[in-house]
Parts: sequence; structure tokens; C-alpha cells
Amino acid sequence: MATGFFHDEWTLWHGGGDYALTLPVGGLVQPGAGLPESPESKRRLVNLLRVSGLMRELHQHSAAPAAREDLLRIHPASYLDRFKALSDAGGGEIGHHAPFQKGGYEIAALSAGLAQAAVAAVLRGDLSNAYALSRPPGHHCLPDEPNGFCLLANIAIAIQSARAQGLAQRFAVVDWDVHHGNGTEAIFLDDPDVLTISIHQDRNYPLDTGEAELRGAEGANINIPLPPGCGDASYVEAFDRIVMPALARHQPEIIIVACGFDASALDPLGRMLVSATGFARLTAMVQEAAEDLCEGRLVIVHEGGYSEAYVPFCGHAVIAQLAGSGITAADPLAEVIAARQPEARWRNEVSTYLAELAELFEV
Repeated sequence: MATGFFHDEWTLWHGGGDYALTLPVGGLVQPGAGLPESPESKRRLVNLLRVSGLMRELHQHSAAPAAREDLLRIHPASYLDRFKALSDAGGGEIGHHAPFQKGGYEIAALSAGLAQAAVAAVLRGDLSNAYALSRPPGHHCLPDEPNGFCLLANIAIAIQSARAQGLAQRFAVVDWDVHHGNGTEAIFLDDPDVLTISIHQDRNYPLDTGEAELRGAEGANINIPLPPGCGDASYVEAFDRIVMPALARHQPEIIIVACGFDASALDPLGRMLVSATGFARLTAMVQEAAEDLCEGRLVIVHEGGYSEAYVPFCGHAVIAQLAGSGITAADPLAEVIAARQPEARWRNEVSTYLAELAELFEV
């Protein structure tokens, strides 16, 4: 029994065309910057795992692309056909902020396949837990519309595939990406057997989703919108007050984390202050919940995170915690981020707000 690491170099060849941040190049938008969802943060994470020696402690895997029958459990044929046709024709964009180039369909299917294989391996007992370095990400993708760099709903595809194989029926998804996991929420909103929890920066992206009042079937959808500027302590408190009790109440057979590192203090698309140590602490907390509730079955699936220099240190901290490894990659910005953590008065205001949310969610 060990920690699996699911990755394929081909996913890093996915491209979104000529963009500067989220703006298509042209007119007064100068070329050269590229999309923030680039391969470099993931490639640098893989390289850091290798040079630190941590990769040698992981069971490395690629995976087959998710088959069309797997995709059809979430996405209608009309969407898949349209996506495939445009992908074959050279690429483009058919949703909102989710461009792709030629071959994008096949790479997205591989990204979903990595998540699918990781979940299946842990549920079968082949691995204790696993990390899937999926790219492109998936938590914003709606059944019939790509959204926010997400072309297929990776985690949802993995869940429904596991169900079809009879591996499990009851799941929990904890999404700590800085953006609301609107796609996962929409797919499972009427399914009480899938608890979806999203802790995100309020009104970041999408602007019109993520409100705490949307509870879903039997209250199995929990949104924790946080004000900008929350750091490690507020995230840990949100887990203590809301996430951990909600998991205990739901009693899942496996916990899946939608792992975005864009809540880090250095991300260009977020305004939070989480450190690499903070992400490791959140990982330890969900590990504890998995040990208590589902024999340690835990899969972490990569989502956002756009600081090419800092994402690797966040990812390394999470994977080392997941593997129970003593190998560390010292955070070169730890002191800088520690100095930026919010003051006690701000943390107390957030604490009062979290207590009100916990009451709303009855946890």
C-alpha cells in the first residue's frame, strides 16, 4: 500500500491559443503573456518532486484516456461531438474562458482518465491514497459547457465511473480551489449521495455562483464563500467548524479533494493568503477524516493554481503529507507569507462569520 502519483507528459502539451492572461490577443492586447493556466506550474512541480527525491517514494502511473462511455455519464453526446469536431479542426473556444488547440479533446479525456484511474485504484485497495496531476482542470465544467479553463468534469467523471464499476456509491468532494466549484456543484446538486463542499473566495469566479444558501438535495451541497485576505488560520478554522463535521455526518466511502493552489498568497487570480504549510495542514485534516470515516481512502485531483514559482512548493507540501514522507522542499517564501497573514482582529471577524455559516449548515 502506497501513495500513487498519476501524471502524463501529454497533458502538459495542452494549449489554449494566443492569450494574455484571460484576454484574447489582438487590438491593444499585446501578445506574449499567455494563459495563466499554463503547463509550467505542473511541470515545475514534477521536477521538484524528482530533485527532492520524493518522487521515488511514490507509485507513478499514467492512465488511459476516459472512454466515451465514461464521458457520456456526465456530458451529453451533443457537447462531446461539438468539442471533438472543433478540436480536430484546429481548436477554438465553445464555452467561457476555456480555449483549446488541436487535440484538446484527446488531452482533456486523458486528464479525466488520470482522475478516474486514481479514484478506481484507491477504491480497489491498490493504493492507500493518490494524487492526480490532471490538466486541463475540471471543476468549473458544466455538462454541456466548458468553463474557466475546464473542458471536462474530471472528478464527476471519476465518480460516475466508480459507481458504474460498483466500487462505491457515496462520495464527498472537498474543493479548496480559490474559485467556486460550480461545475461539480451543478452535476451533483440533486444527488444526496455526493457531498460537495467548496471553500472559495467570495465573488471571484464565477461571479454568480457559490452562495452559502444553495444547499442541494438533503443539504449535501455546502458553499463557504470567504472574504478576500483570509490566510492559513481562517482556512483551518473553516475546516474545523464546517468541513470536518459535514464529512462526519455524510459518511462517505471515499473523499476526493479538488485541489487548486490559487488560494496561495502569490496567485495572480486570487486574493487569499494560504501558504504551502497551510495546504499541508488542510491535507492532514482531510487525511484524518478519511482515516476516521473511510479507511483512509483519499484522492487529490489537481485543479487551479497559477503562480509558476510557488505552486510547486504547495504541491510538494501536499504530496509529502499525503505520502507520510519526511522529505521536504523548504518554502523559500515562508517568511514573506507569514508576515502577510491577517491580524487577529480580522481573523476574529472571519471567525464570527464562520460560526454563523456553521449554524446555517447545522454542523
